[in-house]
Amino acid sequence: MTTGFYHDERCFWHSGGNYALTLPVGDLVQPLAAGGLPESPETKRRLKNLMEVTGLLSELSVQSAPPATRDDLLRIHPASYLDEFKAKSDAGGGEMGPRTPFGKGAYEIAALSAGLAKEALEAVLRGRLDNAYALSRPPGHHCLPDWPNGFCLMANIPIAIAAARAAGLVGRVAVLDWDVHHGNGTEAIYYERDDTLTISIHQENNYPTDSGALADRGRGAGAGFNMNIPLPPGVGHHGYLSVIDRIVAPALERFRPQAIVVACGYDASLFDPLGRMACSADTFRQMTARIKDLAARLCGGKLLLVHEGGYSEAYVPFCGHATIAELAGSATDAPDPLAATMDRRQPNARANAFYDGLIDEMAQQLLAAP
Repeated sequence: MTTGFYHDERCFWHSGGNYALTLPVGDLVQPLAAGGLPESPETKRRLKNLMEVTGLLSELSVQSAPPATRDDLLRIHPASYLDEFKAKSDAGGGEMGPRTPFGKGAYEIAALSAGLAKEALEAVLRGRLDNAYALSRPPGHHCLPDWPNGFCLMANIPIAIAAARAAGLVGRVAVLDWDVHHGNGTEAIYYERDDTLTISIHQENNYPTDSGALADRGRGAGAGFNMNIPLPPGVGHHGYLSVIDRIVAPALERFRPQAIVVACGYDASLFDPLGRMACSADTFRQMTARIKDLAARLCGGKLLLVHEGGYSEAYVPFCGHATIAELAGSATDAPDPLAATMDRRQPNARANAFYDGLIDEMAQQLLAAP
C-alpha cells in the first residue's frame, strides 16, 4: 500500500507572540527561557526527523502541496475574516482571538497548512494514495469560520472537505477528533449538517471550558450528527480503546461514511503539559489500527489523518511515529522509551471499570438517536 506524508518546512516557520505557556508575557508573567507558546514547531519537526532516522519516511510518498486558494478558504471563512487576517499578517502580525498570536506571513503559512490537508484528502479520494497523513501547522480544529482560537487560524479539515465536495469527490464524511481538547471549530461548522458526522473525544472542561458537552448533538438537519465524548481526567489506554470500540465504531458503521478524516492530536498522552490524560504511543497506534480497519470495511480504506495538538517535544515524535507506521502497515519501529513508565502509570482495574461505566452511559445516549 502507499501512504502519503504531506509536510512543508515553511509550516515550521509559523511563530506566535511573546507568551509563557498560554499567558501573554507582562505584569507578573515572566518570559520563559525558550519563550513562546507550547504550540511550537519542534514537536512536528522532531516527528519528521525521527521518521527520517528510522527509515519510515523513505517508505512513504513524501510531498508538499500548494496553499489553499482564496476560493478554497471562502467556502469556510468569510471574506471579512480573511481580509483582516491577511492585513495583520502583512503588517507584521498580531492576534485576532484568544491564544492565536501570529507573526508576519502567517496568513500564507496557514493557507499552506490547509493546502496540505486539502491535497492529501484529494489524493486519497482519487485513489492516488491508499491513505495519508498531513503534518499541518498551524492546527485547525478550534477555528470557527470567523473566530480563531486555541492556536488555530484556519479550519484545515473543513477546508479540505469542502474542496473535495466542490470537486464532486465525496459526499458523506466522518471527522473523528481525538485531540485532548474539544474540536469546537469543526463542531460549529457542521452543527446543522447531516452530511458530516463529527465525533470529538476530549478531556471534559479542558479547552474550551464552555463547549464539548455530551448533550450538544447538532441542530436542524444536523441533529444527531454531532457527538461529543467528554472524558474525566485520568483516562488512559484502556479507556480510549473502549471509546473507539463502544461508541465510535458503532457510530461510523451506522453513518456509513465515504471517507474518514481524523483530527490527530497527541495531547492526550501522559506527558502532555496541556492535558491530564494517560495515553501512550501504543494507544495512538491501536486507535489508528481500529480506525484503519473500519475505513477498509466502510469506505474502501479512504482515510486521512491531519495533525492537530500535542505539546511534549520529547514524546510527541514517538506517538506520531507509532501512528504513521500503523497507518502505512510498516514494521519500522521507534520503540517507546517511556513504555515501562506508561504501563506503571496506567489507571488500575477499579478506575478502568469506573471509566467503562461512564463510557457505557454515554454510548447509550449517543447511539440512541437515529
